[in-house]
Amino acid sequence: MNPEVVERILEKHTGDRDGLISILEDIQSRYGYLPQEALRLVADKTGRPLVDVYGVATFYRAFSLKPRGKHLVSVCQGTACHVRSSPAVAEALEKQLGIPAGETTPDREFTLEKVACLGACALGPIVVIDGHYFSQVKPAQIKGILAQAREGLDKVEITTDLRIFPLEVSCPKCNHSLMDAEHLVDCYPSIRVTASFQDHHCWLNLSALYGSYNLDSEYDIPVEAAVNFFCPHCHAELIGASDCTDCGAAMVPMIVRGGGMLQICSRRGCKNHMLDLVGSKY
Repeated sequence: MNPEVVERILEKHTGDRDGLISILEDIQSRYGYLPQEALRLVADKTGRPLVDVYGVATFYRAFSLKPRGKHLVSVCQGTACHVRSSPAVAEALEKQLGIPAGETTPDREFTLEKVACLGACALGPIVVIDGHYFSQVKPAQIKGILAQAREGLDKVEITTDLRIFPLEVSCPKCNHSLMDAEHLVDCYPSIRVTASFQDHHCWLNLSALYGSYNLDSEYDIPVEAAVNFFCPHCHAELIGASDCTDCGAAMVPMIVRGGGMLQICSRRGCKNHMLDLVGSKY
């Protein structure tokens, strides 16, 4: 556990007197569970008794005090799903994953849980993986659903997904184009910046397709590393006026050709981004 991450989460909720649940939700979202060190830090920084923090963490089923897998698989066992053979779906999941419900696979890839109700009774049997709902699931579909999860349920098809489109951007300081026609990412000219993280200083080329998180970099950037972005032309640091609402890292602004502003989170792995095209020709 990185104490700085937890402290940023706590700063985000400063002034929220009833924000303990929100704080714990953000911590679990970051780590997949609630580390003991994090709960002690929350108690210390908020002035709450540790027993109260543990009480909330153990009262709500959504929280976990032990590490979960990369993918959380929930299978509904509510009445509506049960009469539609959800026990057989749960059995198929246990067989495919090689673990009983309530456990995590040895490779920490999947955690399987049975839940009382997922609130989508008309679509049962329901399986939810990482927030993605699969309705009217049959046992024979389980192998394919797990394969999709391994590949990435958030993966987008850049050639057919209408939510994905190219942007041309420039430096908000010197207005010089940041586009690199010679270095393609996702088969399009990329956005080239210079970057620094930890003890490294390097070039970084981002996909210019809005909705794609692909990139090329001189060095491998670790997940959760905060990166400083610089214009390769005027060398000014690209830093916005506000921080990321998801992780607290600095937002990186870029001017969109035709009008508007693109902002992306500077933390590796965080997918928060904002696009404001008000008044533009797009």
